[in-house]
Amino acid sequence: MARLKEKYVKEVSPRLKQKFGIENDHAVPRLLKIVVNMGVGSAVENKGRVEVAARDLATISGQKPVIRKSKKAISGFKLREDMPIGCSVTLRRERMWEFADRLITIVLPRIRDFRGVKDKLDGRGNYTMGLSEQSVFPEIEFDKIEFPQGMDITFVTSAGTDERGHALLKELGMPFAVRETTQKGKKS
Repeated sequence: MARLKEKYVKEVSPRLKQKFGIENDHAVPRLLKIVVNMGVGSAVENKGRVEVAARDLATISGQKPVIRKSKKAISGFKLREDMPIGCSVTLRRERMWEFADRLITIVLPRIRDFRGVKDKLDGRGNYTMGLSEQSVFPEIEFDKIEFPQGMDITFVTSAGTDERGHALLKELGMPFAVRETTQKGKKS
């Protein structure tokens, strides 16, 4: 069993049940899936960049990504319909837990000047964060990076509310940034 999943079952779930007064085990907020998306805007000029991004994403996630294609043509961006412009992967079960554990314990602390991630959720308890480049993952060899590529990582939960989603992610170890208060007591 993945280390983070074991922590969820033994520690996090009982704490969330107690905190929110939940009696049914199936009603406890849990992580459903993690979606990692790489939009490759430079693929318009160089079609090989999508394959390179897909290879890096496969190395990071341990799962073959799906190549995403444009839905419509936009002449201002020199974009044609059905042109490959990105890749994504949806992680579930053990791979999801392993990826979340690596992200929280290894990758985020490796970011230079890291002070925590923003604590803004989407209103339904889901959380999306962005990374500016793939080199923070230890699986990627720094010397073999052809171009820096950012990614969006979305944690989809069964929480339903931001309060419960935030509590779940905080208990799992997500390093949320501490908001500083200004002199008038307002959060900045």
